[in-house]
Amino acid sequence: MKTIKDKQILVAADFAGVPLKNAIVEHLEKKGWTVTDIGVKTLDEENPEMFHRIGLKVGAKIAEGEFERALIFCGTGMGIHIAASKCPRVHAAVCENVPSALRAITGNGCNVLAMGGHYVAIHTGIQMADAYLEHNLGDGYENWEGFYEFHKLAIDELNAFDYEEFKANGFQVKTLGEVDLADEPLLYDYDLKYR
Repeated sequence: MKTIKDKQILVAADFAGVPLKNAIVEHLEKKGWTVTDIGVKTLDEENPEMFHRIGLKVGAKIAEGEFERALIFCGTGMGIHIAASKCPRVHAAVCENVPSALRAITGNGCNVLAMGGHYVAIHTGIQMADAYLEHNLGDGYENWEGFYEFHKLAIDELNAFDYEEFKANGFQVKTLGEVDLADEPLLYDYDLKYR
C-alpha cells in the first residue's frame, strides 16, 4: 500500500477540478510528495473523462488497498465524492475549509478528501491538503479520553456494514462494541488548525 507516512498520495480531478488539483499537486511535489494522478491533467484535454468515472477509479484504488488516501476534485467536490463512496471501505468527505478538512481525518478517519474547484480558493485548498495529509485519526485529542477509540469503532463498524444484513436485522446496526466517551470539550481545539 502507498502510504501517507511514505509521502505517497493519489489524486484525481475532472475538468472543473483541474486548476485546483494542479496547484495542490505542484505544492505537494515541492514538499517531497510522490503524487499519482489518474484523472484529467489539463484544461485542454480532448474528451476529458467524466467526474463519476474518475471517482469510481479512485474509490477502487482505495478499496483494493493500493493507496491509503486520496485527494479528489470536481466542480463542487460532491459528484466525484459520491462516485468514490460507491466503493467499499471508502470514507470520503467533501470539505470547503481547513477546519473541516482537519476534522475529516482527525475525527472521522476519512481516506478520501474531496474539494470543489468552483468553491475552494487555491490557497485554501493547499492549506486543506496539508492539514489533511499531516494528521491522523485522533491527532490533537489526546486529552479527550476515548476520542480515538470512539471514532475507530465507528470506522470499523462502517467497514463491516452489510446493507442486506442490516435490513434483515430490522435496520439495527450490528455493533462491534461500545466505547465510553468522556464529555466533549466545550470549545473546539483551534490549536489544531493549520499554521
